[in-house]
Amino acid sequence: MGIGIVNYGMGNLRSVANAFESLGCRTTILSAPGELASVDRIVLPGVGAFGDGMRNLRSGGWVAPLEEQVLQRGKPFLGLCLGMQLLASKGYEYGEWEGLGWIPGSVQRLTATDPSIRIPHIGWNTVEVVKPSGLFREAKGEQSFYFVHSYALHPKDAAVVSGYCEHGERFVACIERANIFATQFHPEKSQRCGLALLRSFLKA
Repeated sequence: MGIGIVNYGMGNLRSVANAFESLGCRTTILSAPGELASVDRIVLPGVGAFGDGMRNLRSGGWVAPLEEQVLQRGKPFLGLCLGMQLLASKGYEYGEWEGLGWIPGSVQRLTATDPSIRIPHIGWNTVEVVKPSGLFREAKGEQSFYFVHSYALHPKDAAVVSGYCEHGERFVACIERANIFATQFHPEKSQRCGLALLRSFLKA
């Protein structure tokens, strides 16, 4: 199975590729939008700010080809961290930015009334699974994943949510809708639970 990892200048590409390769997948770092058609599944990783991510996707000519492959052709898609946030309609990180709009909603900064809770949210945290299928079909026991973020997606339709997490507030940790999957955490850095989730994506 061929996994295409989008290189739009915002991703931890090698660690994502290593995780999929450990599961026996063939991975390709995609440097041009035309390469999207040659892979079976698409992964959009990301580390950084919402505005920079959207600027890079647009300037690199990625938006229309991604929409063709994912929205029109139904190719399985996995967004990771910033790659999940960019699916929203708007992001409010250092301004207001238009997102891809695949998942109606907004990306807003985490809030914490308890001064002992630090933002950004960095480290391991438990995810409350609300859809024990899809990405969590192989889930066994407590589901703990590694997070690095200050912002979170607030989807308009709660039906897309498959997992929540708590850090200062209850926020969306994972979404699923048809062939679109995304996680706020980093499964490629989350050891046993992360690899189980990636295996489930391969079967979706």
